[in-house]
Amino acid sequence: MTRLSPDSATAAAQAAPGAARRSAAGAARRIALFGNPNTGKTTLFNRLCGLRAKTANFPGITAEARVGHCAAEARGGASFEIIDLPGVYRLALEVPESRVGRDIMLGSALYQRPDAVLIVVDATNLARNLFLVGELLAHGLPTVVALNMTDLAQRKGLTIDAAELARHIGCPVVSTVARKGTGIPEIKQALNREIEHSEAIAAARGVSPVAESMKAIAADPVRLEAWADHAVAESVGGDAAIGAASDTFTERLDKAFTHPILGLLIFAGVMAGLFTTIFQMATIPMDIIERVFGAMSEWTAAALPAGAINDLIAQGIISGVGATVVFLPQICLLFFLISLLEDTGYLARAAFVMDRIMCRFGLPGQAFVPLLSSHACALPGIMSTKLIPDRHDRLATILVAPFMSCSARVPVYVLLTSMLFRDRPWLAGLAFFGCYLLGAGAGLVSALIARRTILRGRSRPMVLELPSYKMPALRTALWATFDRGVVFLKNAGTIILGICIVLWWLSAYPVAEAPPEAVSLRQEAAQVESVDARRASELTAQAKALESSHATRQSYAGRMGRVAQPLFAPLGYDWQLTIGVLTSFAAREVFVSTMAVLLTGDAEADLAEDPGMIDRIRAATRDDQRTPVFTTATSASLLVFFVLAMQCLPTLAVTRRETGSWKWAGLQLAYMSSLAWVAALITYQGLHALGVS
Repeated sequence: MTRLSPDSATAAAQAAPGAARRSAAGAARRIALFGNPNTGKTTLFNRLCGLRAKTANFPGITAEARVGHCAAEARGGASFEIIDLPGVYRLALEVPESRVGRDIMLGSALYQRPDAVLIVVDATNLARNLFLVGELLAHGLPTVVALNMTDLAQRKGLTIDAAELARHIGCPVVSTVARKGTGIPEIKQALNREIEHSEAIAAARGVSPVAESMKAIAADPVRLEAWADHAVAESVGGDAAIGAASDTFTERLDKAFTHPILGLLIFAGVMAGLFTTIFQMATIPMDIIERVFGAMSEWTAAALPAGAINDLIAQGIISGVGATVVFLPQICLLFFLISLLEDTGYLARAAFVMDRIMCRFGLPGQAFVPLLSSHACALPGIMSTKLIPDRHDRLATILVAPFMSCSARVPVYVLLTSMLFRDRPWLAGLAFFGCYLLGAGAGLVSALIARRTILRGRSRPMVLELPSYKMPALRTALWATFDRGVVFLKNAGTIILGICIVLWWLSAYPVAEAPPEAVSLRQEAAQVESVDARRASELTAQAKALESSHATRQSYAGRMGRVAQPLFAPLGYDWQLTIGVLTSFAAREVFVSTMAVLLTGDAEADLAEDPGMIDRIRAATRDDQRTPVFTTATSASLLVFFVLAMQCLPTLAVTRRETGSWKWAGLQLAYMSSLAWVAALITYQGLHALGVS
């Protein structure tokens, strides 16, 4: 990630105006891009910079910006380095986004002061947007206002005189339609003119009269509001400006979308459509990714000489990367569709509706989309918490998002519900649904506990402005999707790669000699191969199963299972189940393949394609050769454990990235694992007390 901080050669000059801040002639001008949420700021940024952008984390907090470069408009002109700052209503607010804005404008050891400011305002809601303009003008930097969405203002019956508005606020105003790219050349020209004018004033040791007058106005909210209202009154006309329109179509839509009952039904329908689309459309690319990485693993295994290097690359590195990349289609589709919904203006209405429910558990309405997303995968759910403005609300949502039953839990649910309710599919289905309810309920209650303990304090009221309805910008949605996809691959993929290599080593070493039973089976297979090829194949498969099971028992992972087994004995788990639980902390779905290897010797088990696999696992016994591995009480205990436990290392890695600290990832792991252990203990011991073995 790029730190938005200066180098040592320019640190001393950050607070100086104009040319003193520039390290060399012809260097790119540094532009801070400000704007209220939902003003089209990021769309304008994408028009200015396109793909020449990178995501940057602000030091010490989770707020993000995109930094891009914009070419000069004319030959020989200066280019721009533009920082797309988080959307903010006011600089004076005590929220991370406002603090970043204040620090950028003041300049410090962490934040380099810009050469100029570009402010995007919504032409359909000008008065409120001008509050931020007034605060920024008080800092005395060269400033240009981009009057965006002028096409929507015209359709609403508003007429805005940009020149008159510029005269009243004291800086250039450029009319723009960011979705269409209208006004981009004029913005570049205005920025260059303002910077040159500011440098001339600084060279003459003068002071900007606009900044001097705005300092007093911006310091007084009443005066700032009066200043904004006066500027609007003098520059905006049309019937809509005097309130002629009363009951418009958009107002009727708002009443439906924000209705306590109808709004919930509409939201449920929209979300059902969104996730149906994600699951259906992501299937094909996910299958392709799995096949590609599978083919790469097979090709590598065949091309390299047999040995540790072969196993490391084929089974550790390629398989580890593939296990992470396979989630990319779901993540990209999720962010693409959410970006479209947000751009239309609907998502703000949905958050308003859900706030009535979520606030009872200490969460804002904006938390609902991340939590719902986590039912597909917690990774995009946690990454989408950037929609939540308050840090405590955001942290609470991140901490409880993994409680939602993700798709990785489904194979485990299938196995364990089949163990519990053999030949009773309706009960198995009911138990399956109960897992989702248990996870969601645990998440909401945990959020309430967190907000009253470690994240104590008044939850930030959900004050939001309902943005105007508009057609979504496909270009913006694609850039947002690309950006989040790259972030996912860089941060989650690289970390989980290292973890997979470690886990591969633990399960592969030390190399164990084949057990005598397996050696005898292979010898017998060799003897009958020329006579009965089918029988030889069966004997070889049995030998391979014994070898796989024996190797796992003798590996470091197997030894760890025996050492840790006393911790899980009160839950009803033997050493084999303990290994399954421990390996599942890398990824939950590993449990099924681990059980297949340990109990049947088949590492490629597929419960959907091989129904007999469940019967073979069900028939497996413990070391005493009498007690089943999966008793009723044990299966129920395991099911509860997997619903509640934090068993996904990529999720922990993303939690660390989004919170900026490993302490929150550690807390997430410790709390969820402890809760899962206690709940599984109560389940197992309670069933035993009731006489259920």
